[in-house]
Amino acid sequence: MPNYRRLRVPGASYFFTVNLAEPGGTVLTDRIDLLREAYRMTAAEHPIQCDALVVLPDHIHAVWTLPEGDAEFSIRWQKIKARFTHWTGLKGAQSRSMVEKREAGLWQRRFWEHMLRDPGELSRAVAYCHADPVRHGLVPDAADWPFTTLHRDLRRKVGGSPTLQDVA
Repeated sequence: MPNYRRLRVPGASYFFTVNLAEPGGTVLTDRIDLLREAYRMTAAEHPIQCDALVVLPDHIHAVWTLPEGDAEFSIRWQKIKARFTHWTGLKGAQSRSMVEKREAGLWQRRFWEHMLRDPGELSRAVAYCHADPVRHGLVPDAADWPFTTLHRDLRRKVGGSPTLQDVA
């Protein structure tokens, strides 16, 4: 069994990629309201400073800065994924070990994370999130994609205040 090592630094900023188990699905955008609520409830229990987030049909990219003294990003992703899965009632292909562990098979078991080490890396990770819908050919311009914090950031630049809907 592989030993996954994660760099856990309290209060650090991280870039994440979280995927559905089967690429090409559209459940994340089809059920965006449930994903938003799963995120909202989890962030209420375990605060997150969301520097950027984009939801694509089959994966999520996020840039989070965790509170001082807190490095528990895995708990946050576990709760978001579990709530969303429970509320949708959806299942993917399940291996015997997934059934034994009561996993629905909707998500990939793990997620990718990278600790951001300086402001330049943070800026590049935010830009990556914003540009990903264009990279995937979903929209011609990043501002055309509805499920991104780019809209929140643009409102902040012109003096507006963010809303909960801006999170996802």
